This record gives sequence, structure tokens and C-alpha cells, in this order.
Amino acid sequence: MERSILVAVAMMSLGMLLIPLGDTAGKLMTSAGVAPFFVAWTRYLIGLLILLPFALSRDALRLLSNWRIWLRSAIQVVTITTILTALRTEPIANVFAAFFLGPIVSYALSVTLLKEHPSAMRVVLLVIGLGGVLLVVKPGFGMTPGLAWAAFSGCCYGMFLTASRWVSPLGKPVHLLITQLFIGTLLLTPLGALNMPPITPAIGGLVIWSAVASMLGNLLLIFAYARSGASVLAPFVYVQLVGATAYGWLVFGNLPDGLSALGLVVIFTSGFATLFLRKASRPML
Repeated sequence: MERSILVAVAMMSLGMLLIPLGDTAGKLMTSAGVAPFFVAWTRYLIGLLILLPFALSRDALRLLSNWRIWLRSAIQVVTITTILTALRTEPIANVFAAFFLGPIVSYALSVTLLKEHPSAMRVVLLVIGLGGVLLVVKPGFGMTPGLAWAAFSGCCYGMFLTASRWVSPLGKPVHLLITQLFIGTLLLTPLGALNMPPITPAIGGLVIWSAVASMLGNLLLIFAYARSGASVLAPFVYVQLVGATAYGWLVFGNLPDGLSALGLVVIFTSGFATLFLRKASRPML
């Protein structure tokens, strides 16, 4: 594997470990009674303040006049607030497993709306991954409101992924990120300010932890995609499941039950199988 690809894979993997680390801080806050709207708002706001000096430009401002940018950002706001709602009551690993409905929804929307060419093997792997999600969510026999929120968040995430592909030709990734942070901050400010808790040193530390880990994770993802293609890096999104399981155990002492553990393994395996599927599809030289 080329050095640039190895660097991209390392960046992607680290980014995917940082994102559930940020959500670990979010769970610590929401479990203590802090409103998900406030956690989501501060995540956007702090990320915006950190990135603003490096990414503000005329090109970024120009993007704000495009309605597609606003639609994509609004979908992400719903995604983040609903996953934080799910984390109030559910283990991190289970929430992230349900959240991985996203790639399935994204693939279906990309084929139907963006007219991407379907792949039979890719569909098979996604159906297997869906089976893993169902083992965790347990619809109809043990599904909780928290897991329902996580599943809904995953569906929104799938729409966000498709919208991201839709708007990707409009600007550079860093400009898309700064507009996303600005719009998210703007939309959440009323609800975030209304639900502001007393800011103790503990809450302040968790707010910074949540925002910085999330922002760094997304920045590393952008840098990784600048070095290598989506077909190489897409399976490494599933590294989030490893991080979510580890943080849930280390911070909260939560381990998945038997069915949930099996579901996590199925989701992870089907996700990484796409990497080998790509290699197998290379033409012989």
C-alpha cells in the first residue's frame, strides 16, 4: 500500500476514534440532565470559533447563498441532536450500531436520487449489515425509545451522507465544513441558549471535550479524503464501532449483551468486506 494511502487510512482511523470520544462527553452531559440541544449547540459553536480564522473566505461565504448547503446542514443538526437524545439512556456501542443504518439509507438514496450505479455484492453486504443493526435494535422485542432515536438518527445520517455527495462539487471540503458549523450554530442558538445549564468547571470541561474531539475527528476525515479516495476509506468509518464499544466499557462499564455483540461483529465485518470487494474488482494487468 502506498505511503499516502497509509497516512490517509491512519488519519481516517484516528478521526473515527475521536468522533465517538466526543459523543462520550456528550453522553456524560445528557445522562446528567443537560439538554441535547445545548450539547449540540456548543459543539457547533466551539468548532466554528476554532476553525473560523483558518477557513473563512469569500468562497465559503458564497456557499451560504445556496439552498442545498442549508438543507444539508439542517439534516445534520437533526442527526446530531437525535443521536445525543439516544445517548441519554442507551450504551454508546448500541447507539452507534443503530446509527449505522446511515450507510444503507445513503446507498439507497444515492442510487435512486443521484443515479449512481448499484452493485449486487454491495447490496448483499448492506443487507448483511442491516441484519447486524436489527440484532442490536431488536425491533418489536426489546427495542427501547433510545434505540428508536438512534435508528432515526441513522436514517438522517444516511440523508446527510447523500446530501454531502450532492453538494461536494460546490466547494472545497474545508469551506463546506465551515458553512456547516455556521448554519448549525445559527439554527441551534435559540434552543441551545434556552436550555443552558449552570456552567460548572465539570460541565465546561465536558463541553470543550465534546466539541474539540468531534471537530478534530471531522477535520481528520477531510484530510484523509484529500489523500485517498472514498472507495479506500469508506470501510474505516466502521472503526467508530470499536471506539464506541471501548469507551462505553472504559467510561460507563457497559458491555453489549450477546445479541448486540453479535450485531456489532456483523456490522463491522460487512463494512470492512467492502474493502476486499474493491480489491477483488480491480482489473488484472
